[in-house]
Amino acid sequence: MNTFKVSPVTTVEHISKEDFIKHHYKPQKPVLITGLTKDWPAFEKWKLSYVQEKAGDQVVPLYNNEPAKDKQSVYEPVKKMKLYDYVELLKTEPTDLRIFFYNILKEMPELLQDFEYPDLGLKFFKKLPALFFGGGKSKVFMHYDIDLPDAMHFHFDGNKEVTLFSPEQTQYLYKVPFSIHNIEDIDMDKPDFDKYPALKYAEGIRAEMKHGDALYMPSGYWHSIRYLNGGFSMTLRALPRKPSRFANMLYNVMIMRHIDNITRKYAGQKWLDYKDRWAIKRTERTLKAQNLI
Repeated sequence: MNTFKVSPVTTVEHISKEDFIKHHYKPQKPVLITGLTKDWPAFEKWKLSYVQEKAGDQVVPLYNNEPAKDKQSVYEPVKKMKLYDYVELLKTEPTDLRIFFYNILKEMPELLQDFEYPDLGLKFFKKLPALFFGGGKSKVFMHYDIDLPDAMHFHFDGNKEVTLFSPEQTQYLYKVPFSIHNIEDIDMDKPDFDKYPALKYAEGIRAEMKHGDALYMPSGYWHSIRYLNGGFSMTLRALPRKPSRFANMLYNVMIMRHIDNITRKYAGQKWLDYKDRWAIKRTERTLKAQNLI
């Protein structure tokens, strides 16, 4: 079976602010911190049943593993369901249905009392703490965040697998132009090296996350996620520190996204297919320049 070159993420139980800045924030290296949340009320309280009890009557949009096609918006849910019923589904059977970006501040502000912003040198953007839910068949395709944050990702009540690639690996990942993802036909769990030969040169990092674990994902890092069972995660975001990265963030949010949305609205699947061909040609040029093909 084809597999990526993947190394386990650096893992520590605790880390000082000084060590985090020196060894991870400044050099932009991921780290999994297993003991960061153990003093939070969330460590004991944040289980699926707790969310069910607090906000079960809310109706939430749900997404699955299928990529959006033609003129379909990537933000269009496949269905809506009461949060109580969705959580019950997570607790009882594998599902690919997931919740994307559940805004704590807006939807369930009482959760703000259950956690604290870690003092690790990151200037967190406190207006957008968000939850993400998934079941035993849920996957999040390979992408990087459009606003290029330095992110702390916390997982609760379950297990998940996160595969990371640094921005330097972009050249091998078949990045789609005017987007933040690679070709969606690529199965990151079973990469086809014959069809996409550049993938065999990509070197990744893998984190196995358990309840309460915190994963630092530096700005611009690619990540794909596979839920091993029902659970949910919270992401806290900090604005990128480098001026060049901040400028890229503004371009992504204010220009690139709108160009893509407008073109897709009028050209539909033709635009998506064109971008995929563009990604393949650009990646092939990279391999030729490096004498890899």
